[in-house]
Amino acid sequence: MSGCKQESSQLIIKGSDTEVNLMVLLAETYRQQNPDIQLSISGGGSGVGIVALLNNRADIANVSRPMNPQERALFRRLGVACDTFVFAKDAITIITHADNPIDSLTETQLQQIFGGQMHNWQVLNGNNLRINIYGRPNNSGTHAWLQKKLGIIFSKHVLEMNGNAQIVQAVKLDNGGIGYVSAGYVLKGHRQTGEGFKIMRIAATGQPAYSPLDKQAITTQKYYLLRPLYQYIRRESTNKAQPFIEFIKSPSGQEILLANGYFSLQYDSAKQQLPPCN
Repeated sequence: MSGCKQESSQLIIKGSDTEVNLMVLLAETYRQQNPDIQLSISGGGSGVGIVALLNNRADIANVSRPMNPQERALFRRLGVACDTFVFAKDAITIITHADNPIDSLTETQLQQIFGGQMHNWQVLNGNNLRINIYGRPNNSGTHAWLQKKLGIIFSKHVLEMNGNAQIVQAVKLDNGGIGYVSAGYVLKGHRQTGEGFKIMRIAATGQPAYSPLDKQAITTQKYYLLRPLYQYIRRESTNKAQPFIEFIKSPSGQEILLANGYFSLQYDSAKQQLPPCN
């Protein structure tokens, strides 16, 4: 595969819908401190970011799941070297309509709902309403991560939305709706943002139910749907990307991350070499 980026001096970032809004906020502050730096940021899904990286049409792919073995093999076969930066944690959040009387769901119930075996909320002592699932297409990293985490194949009746914001809006308008979104789209500073939807507490098998609103559950990693977020960087662009990466790791970058519904990792103060992705 071949291609060319529009400007070699520009840092081009493509991929995950989960990460795109956060990256825009980080880039805005970064540009205020570095006005000569040009950054181009767009979404479209984790798969879009990986293809852009392979085709040399992006310096960084935002990906909300680990790169899979087939993708790693393709990078090796095409001779494209890349590095990995795990920059944050995200809590996948299960939301329903605000009037849903159910407050928590178990891992098994999520498997049955998203796998298409459970069709009515009445089975869970809820309202007599059809369960309507709102999710992402299969090029979405969130789709792939959640499917693997639950060990299911998503129901063919999932109503696919273009992004997290569309899922939130659809669930707000549907009394029988349920969806999965990145925490950054529905909470800030461990508080729910917006109305018309409810954030479910989730119980792993044999465990109590925890909410992504629970700071301690996030800190102690007891919340079941907690995941890392990735940036994969073309090796030839790593030096160009490094200042932006260091900004993300800085107190200023971490403050933006925490203020917008994401959760920080612990970084060494010294500049560390990024591990290879393949």
